[in-house]
Amino acid sequence: MIRTAFLMTLLTMLLVFVGRLIGGQSGMLIALGLGLALNFVNFWFSSSIVLKVHGAKILEPGELQWLQDDVRELATKAGMPMPKVAYIAKPAPNAFATGRNPQNAVVAVTQGLLDICDRREVRAVMAHELGHVRHRDMLTMTLVSGAVSAIGVLAMIARFSAFFGGRDDEDSSPIGMLVVALLAPLMAAMVQMAISRAREYEADRGGAELSGDPEALASALERLHAGIPQRPPLSSTGATAHMMIANPFFGMSLGQLFSTHPDPAERIRRLRAMA
Repeated sequence: MIRTAFLMTLLTMLLVFVGRLIGGQSGMLIALGLGLALNFVNFWFSSSIVLKVHGAKILEPGELQWLQDDVRELATKAGMPMPKVAYIAKPAPNAFATGRNPQNAVVAVTQGLLDICDRREVRAVMAHELGHVRHRDMLTMTLVSGAVSAIGVLAMIARFSAFFGGRDDEDSSPIGMLVVALLAPLMAAMVQMAISRAREYEADRGGAELSGDPEALASALERLHAGIPQRPPLSSTGATAHMMIANPFFGMSLGQLFSTHPDPAERIRRLRAMA
């Protein structure tokens, strides 16, 4: 948590710095306002958008009842409300959690994951996702995503401003503005990925403790990383990659561009050390 807080502070400072570069003190206020506006949209609407993008269907009572029973048992053990459980009829093996808080959480699994994992492994995966819910990682990543999006917008404005000479004051340098405008989105993305990787480690640990079966989660991760390159990716973009239990582009040419997840071998090693 300390590392996550540090990285989020760094991201906020970068957002304010880019805003100041564009418009001085007024630009700083605009940057903060833009970040808050994007966070508001993400907070209230990102969950429904993600579910629709992936074609997720909320399970009714009796549908995949064994899965709902396992999620309910784990949620009760964790002292959390029972989240909704969603099913995605796609062959890509993966799972994710979404929702602005534990009371509105949804955990989703794909048919691909159900095909390659047994019930014990699926249960461990659900415990991992409930770890994200319990730690409110969806809120953390919503705030991060809003800041990164705002930095991207401000960097685009800065590039246009640099081409037209920058701000009309002594402190403004068109070349410096252009350099920052090019580097700021990259730096923001790197911070976002670092936060995502830290939260995955925490969810692994929390999920292993909740399920009481770290070996099952390690085995599931092995199966997922072996199966993902053999099937079409769950998404054509990396916009939701950070939400998945495993990098949906693992083993593919785009995988390194969306390194939102830790090295799977290290994740598995840590889990087996717990076991």
